[in-house]
This record gives sequence, C-alpha cells and structure tokens, in this order.
Amino acid sequence: METDQKLLNGRVAIVTGAASGIGLSIARALSAAGARCVLADLEASDGAKVAVELSAAGTAAEFVATDLSKREEVRRMVDVAAERFGRIDILVNNAGLQHVAPVVEFPEERWEFLISVMLTGTFLCCKYVLPHMIRGKWGRIINISSVHGKVASPFKVAYISAKHGVLGLTKVVALETGQQGVTCNAICPAYVRTPLVEKQIEDQARHHGISAGEVVTKIMTGPAAIQRLLEPEEVASLALYLCSEAASGITGAAIDIDLGMTAR
Repeated sequence: METDQKLLNGRVAIVTGAASGIGLSIARALSAAGARCVLADLEASDGAKVAVELSAAGTAAEFVATDLSKREEVRRMVDVAAERFGRIDILVNNAGLQHVAPVVEFPEERWEFLISVMLTGTFLCCKYVLPHMIRGKWGRIINISSVHGKVASPFKVAYISAKHGVLGLTKVVALETGQQGVTCNAICPAYVRTPLVEKQIEDQARHHGISAGEVVTKIMTGPAAIQRLLEPEEVASLALYLCSEAASGITGAAIDIDLGMTAR
C-alpha cells in the first residue's frame, strides 16, 4: 500500500513495543501517513531515539517508557497520550517477548510475565483507550498476534497461549464496539526478521540440537509456501491499511500474513 501523506492527518496513535522490530516499522508507517504517535516500550534509550526520529521527519511523537505488565504504567501511558495530543484514535498492541523451554521446565515466573505483557497488557491498553475512541466515534485497534495465535509449536507455551488469547480478545472488542465507530483486528504474521526472532533462532537451535541455519530452513520456513522470513515493513503495510477508511468494514478479523504457512 502506498503511503498517503494525508491518510492519517489529525489522528493520534499509540504503538507498544515501538523501539524495534515490527512496532518500529508500524510507528514509522503511521507517522509517515500523518499520525502523531505515542511510542511505548521498556527500552527507554531506543524508544526516545525513535520519537526524535519521527518528530524530526515532521510529525510529532512522544516516547513513554512503559511496563505493560503493570496496570498503573499502562494507565499513565494512555493518560500521557490524551494529555499531550488531546485524543486517541489508533492503538497498536505489538509488544511481545519470548521464552523457549519445554512445559515441564518452563519457569512459572516467566509464564506469568509473558501472559501479563502480551495478553493482560493488551486487555489493559484496550480498556483504557476505548473510552477515548468511543467519545470520538472513531477508532482502530490492531493487535499483533502471530501465526502461533492459530497453530502451535513446541517449547513456546506462554507465547502461544497469549497469542491465542489475543484472538479471543480481538473478537470480543470488535463485537462490543462495532456500532461505535471502532474496529478491532488482529494481524497474524509468520516469522518476521526482528531481534525477537533472531533470539528465537538461537534458543530453538539449542533445544532441537541443530544449527541456526537448520532452524530457519526446517522449522521456521519449512512449512510455508514462500520460504523466507517476513520483513517488518510488510506487517506495517497491512497495519496501515487497517487504519484506513477503506478498511472500515473489517473488524473481528485475524488476518494471516504467514507466507502460506497455515495453508496446509
């Protein structure tokens, strides 16, 4: 989708996990389309640099260091966005992390943290942002799930459980807000070339006892029709489309961008 410089003029977006990877690409795409962005991440230094980058390009941006596992920090992030820009129109729930281990060895505290960030954090962001969207009678919520929100693989029990839960959350929000000008959709990518995936390659190689190259060819891209990693910009392009008026009839959807991985 070509970036229309006027597509999102006047809109305000919150993007979580915006300091790198998919979140960074989405923030850049929304900003280039005219949206003022509030960027949330735990990586304060990198997040602040992104806000400077976007602002220097001509569209205001603000960084808010946020731990999505803490409800008071999520509420503060939303309050900062509303106070800084006077409205909130777009929410992209992207923040995520991974831990790779068999269920019997999976640390319980890591389970709790991953679920709290990716599922409970997504719920909290939606809960606190929705009153602003409903008041403005317009909103776009985009939840970055995963192909692993639909299918499973070994050693990722917390991530896969959270991403499955995000799809249910997406449907509920869509049903509750469809008559109020708000849409809520999930994007389900296959493996994307990000720092998170690069770390997964190392972890998977260790657990499967194979090389990093074999992880990519046999596990990550082997089941797909198109055997490559996705680029973050491809996910950002779909997110930008879902923010447009052309996508106003799409809600409650879990849209695959999975290189044909789930076609089997």
